[in-house]
Formats: sequence, C-alpha cells, structure tokens
Amino acid sequence: MLVVIQLSGGNDGLNTVVPFTHPEYRGMRPKLALGSDQVLRINDELGLHPSMAGFHGLLEDGLLAIVQGTGYPDPNRSHFESMDIWHTGKRKMEQRHEGWLGRYAGIQASAASGDQAASAGQIPAIHLGQEQQPLALASKAVHVPSIRSLDQFRLQGNTPDKVRDSVESLIRGKPAGSDALLDFVASSTRSALDASKRVEQSTGGGQNGTSYPSTPLAEKLSIVASLLDSPLETRIYYVTIDGFDTHGQQAGAHASLLGQVDGAVSAFFKDIKLRGQSSRVLVMCFSEFGRRLKENASEGTDHGAAAPMFLLGENVKPGVHGTHPSLTDLDQGDLKHHIDFRQVYATVLEKWMRTASGPLLGAGYQPLPLIRG
Repeated sequence: MLVVIQLSGGNDGLNTVVPFTHPEYRGMRPKLALGSDQVLRINDELGLHPSMAGFHGLLEDGLLAIVQGTGYPDPNRSHFESMDIWHTGKRKMEQRHEGWLGRYAGIQASAASGDQAASAGQIPAIHLGQEQQPLALASKAVHVPSIRSLDQFRLQGNTPDKVRDSVESLIRGKPAGSDALLDFVASSTRSALDASKRVEQSTGGGQNGTSYPSTPLAEKLSIVASLLDSPLETRIYYVTIDGFDTHGQQAGAHASLLGQVDGAVSAFFKDIKLRGQSSRVLVMCFSEFGRRLKENASEGTDHGAAAPMFLLGENVKPGVHGTHPSLTDLDQGDLKHHIDFRQVYATVLEKWMRTASGPLLGAGYQPLPLIRG
C-alpha cells in the first residue's frame, strides 16, 4: 500500500535537509540559514530541520530514505505546470489526461473481471481532503473517490439500512444491458454500497491509544490508518498539505509546516505499527519544486528547482541516497537535479507495487536501490 503526501507550494529542500557545513549556504542565506547547533544531524555535512525530530527518529530506526537532488530537465517554475509534470510524468506538449497513479489504477482494474471487481467493492485509490483531486489520480478506466472524512464515505440518512435495501433492490430489478448509462450507474452504485458497508464495519472497533496532533494532515493520516484494517483492497491513499510557497518571513511558517508533517507522519507510523500493518505501508513525500539558494529581501525564498524526496517504511533502504546538489554550479540560481523524479516513481512501481513502470512512465527511467526486495 502506497501513501502519497504532497507538499504543495514548493518546499524549501535546503532548509529541510540542511547542508549546514557549506559556506555558500550560510553566505546566501544570512537570515534563514540553520546552524550546526540547530539541525538534527544526519552526518557531518547534513542535518534535518529542527522541527523534524520524528523524521530523525524514523531515520535512526531504519525507516527513512532521503533521495537528494530530485527534479527533471529544463525545470518549470510555475506551481501549476510543475505540479502537472510531477502528477503525470509528462510535459505540456504531451497528452496529460491521466496521472501516473491513475494509469496504474486503470491497469489494475483492467486485469480483473469487471463484475468481480464491482462485487468485491474494490477501490484502487482514495484521495482524502477538501482540495481538488490531484491530477496524479486521474484515470480513464476507474473513478477515484475524493472524501473529506469517514462520515462522508458512509451512507447518510435516518434509516441507512432501508436506504441500502431500496437502492439494492432497484439495482437487482434492472435488466442488465438495457441501458449503457444505467449499467454504469448500477455497477458504480454496487461498488459504493459495498465499500460503504466495509468502511463502517472496519472503523467501528476500539482505538489503539495512538494520539494524533490536531492538524488536518494528521486527521487524514489517521483515517488512512483506520482504513488499513478494512477489507477494502485499496492500494493508494493520497493526501496533501498546502502552504509551502514561502516567499516572505519563511522561518516561522516553514518550521510550523514541517512540524505538522513530522507530527502527522510520526503518529501514523506509531499507529500502523500498533495495528500490525506497518510492513504493508510505503509513504512517499514530494513537492513540485524546491526553493532558490539565495534568500530574498522579504526573508523568504523564491521558486527553485531540485529538492529532496522522502520514502518511509519498513522496506526502504534507509539513509541518504545520492549526493547533495552543488551550491556553486547552479542553473539560474537554482540547484541542479541529478535524479529524475520518475526514477523514484519507477522504483515505487516496480519494487513496491510490483508492476512494470515502462507502460506508465515511458521508457528510460531505471529504478533506484531505494527499496528492499
């Protein structure tokens, strides 16, 4: 099972995985640079932001892989275009009707019998959140639900059992093949009804005592953890946290945002371990681009290019992967990437999701040694 955490706005990778010994880092960021006495040391060169104590603990426990210098050629510094590139793996001149995970979900759906999949109530992917569903989940073959909370995912009404009985009787009474649109609606309704029952059954039990922070991201991940105990055969959960476009007064805002990510992910891993589900989970964190090396006049940073990605789970090869991008050999003031993000996607698809990456991403993106097995 894959959990994707999208850091929307362009996370400042340089103040997330901090090259605290580099004079260029301190020279270009006289107010934003973090010192050796502030960071949570990874090694003699790099450290994590002080708000990421949970991530540092996961690293020490062998559960965190840091992939340095990820990006793509000829980087685009528009939030919308760069995010579309990350969501689809394609540039604007190519067709981008489906996302990379939507294509995966479609292939999985086509590999199973339609009637069998519908009757089993399978939902290949779920987006949790009030924002627009990410393009990464767009698919021509399957419909990925977006839900705000577990209550929204359940059938509502004064007498939900009677509502189900009425709808199910209508579905059973409709002759198959009488109308293509009605066939589609009936099939989708069967799946939704069965999924609703399964979610209600799976989330009615007791709590395991895990305490989550009172943040939207933590609430989303707590729902994901509860759904792991359900009979739903969902392979992908997608959540986002916004606010990383830190053009001004970055220090406090960035510390708060990283703290929210850190607290939510730390609680999630504690939760799934107590549930006995931790071996099933891989978490991937990414942002559409990093920030510029030089801080701006507003004590913030502007849109950049290369940045780190994170993979978390019991099956990752922990530690730092790849070299830190040069702070002197820049592209218009930005860090140059040396790992194409689609190589990380290919690794996730082939080593974790056990599917060929070529049909989903195109040829030429070789997996990296980030995941065991």
